[in-house]
Amino acid sequence: MSRTRETPDGEAYLATLAGLVGDVGEVAREMARVQIRELRVLAAAGRLAEEQAVSKNAKVKLHDMALRSIAAEFGGVLRATDRTVQRRMGEARTIIEGFPAAVTAWESGRIVRGHVTAIVDAAAVLPAEMWAEFEAVAIERCEEETPNRVRGELETLAHRMHPRSFTERHEEAAASRCVRLVPGRDGMSDLIATLPTVIAEGIHDRLTQQARAIVDTRDERAAGSGDAAGVVASDIRTTDQVRADVFADLLLAGTPALHDTRNTSAGPLGAIRARVQVLVPAATLTGSDDGPCDLSGRSPIDPATARTLAGDSHVWERLFHDPTTGVTVSTDSYRVPSGMRRFLQARDQHCRFPGCRVAAIRCEVDHTHDHALGGATELSNLAHLCQRHHSMKQFTAWRVRQLPGGVLEWTSPLGRTYREDAPTPAVAFTPAAPPVAGEPAPF
Repeated sequence: MSRTRETPDGEAYLATLAGLVGDVGEVAREMARVQIRELRVLAAAGRLAEEQAVSKNAKVKLHDMALRSIAAEFGGVLRATDRTVQRRMGEARTIIEGFPAAVTAWESGRIVRGHVTAIVDAAAVLPAEMWAEFEAVAIERCEEETPNRVRGELETLAHRMHPRSFTERHEEAAASRCVRLVPGRDGMSDLIATLPTVIAEGIHDRLTQQARAIVDTRDERAAGSGDAAGVVASDIRTTDQVRADVFADLLLAGTPALHDTRNTSAGPLGAIRARVQVLVPAATLTGSDDGPCDLSGRSPIDPATARTLAGDSHVWERLFHDPTTGVTVSTDSYRVPSGMRRFLQARDQHCRFPGCRVAAIRCEVDHTHDHALGGATELSNLAHLCQRHHSMKQFTAWRVRQLPGGVLEWTSPLGRTYREDAPTPAVAFTPAAPPVAGEPAPF
């Protein structure tokens, strides 16, 4: 059913909005200049402490004392503890001295501070002598995406560049898995589990599905009740609260309760299983490559886990990409594929509103040109949008059109355009070399 978009009227509104957008852009540029200047001052202070120790042929202890003294001096001005300032001085030296090209790109407006943080964090797994090589590739990638979108890709890139295999390092890291209890306030505590990423992601997904099932059941009962207020009042938990309660049920009772912790029958919640979306290069699947795989654009996982998931899955697809553009063009599977939805999940990977990274499996497939207004149900008119941005498209003045190759062009109420390219696929094929005369063609 078509819905009328409610948009503010009047040129005054647009003029005011345009002015505010211009102001926030200028403020962002001023903040970048100030933040970079602060980093350089903090880095210089760290170098001064080091030079102070070297000039006296001092030991490490004296260098640390000089660093503490300077940090305390800065802390008095910044109204911060010397420990906090000392930590910030170390971080500033890492950024200014270890990643000068990223700082220059930030200063020129090519990237923002979030990009610099993502680059530095991802490079932490690499030896310092490889930072410059990684930095050059990372900056180019950051210019095209928001920091939250590019973080997972940068982590995967760093792991692939590492001189030691990801499998070897993952096995070492997995040996440190543990569960910790951190006492909190007001009778609350944090239970923290350090687990392999795919396990943690699956646990969170299953808890989320079960929590939503409980909330949906509660809302349906409230809607159908003659005393809706009374039904709702009996259970006013948020999704986060329900997720925490289900988590406790599963660990304490072994089965999730349908509505509350008093019922130990699993009910329909017990049938819910975790879902994870993993992109596995064919070379990794066959074992000829030992690099990391991509967990729905979030973070890398080890290849052994990815192969296990592929082997245990009842549904998995082989992806084909245009060797020139890298865009996914088709998909197949061992059973009859669900068609366009699977193709779109492979192509989009996440919500296609600029900057959003909600995984495609948690999004809605939207008709770019409304179906109620004649939009066709075809690949060139479909894209994944999360609920938030699907609603924005329906009920605000934001507009979108789809260009060839799955490219979305968003237009804001002010007429600003934002190009949203289809994500770079995790797998890309190149044309095979032509067969040598007299030799049989490969097949």
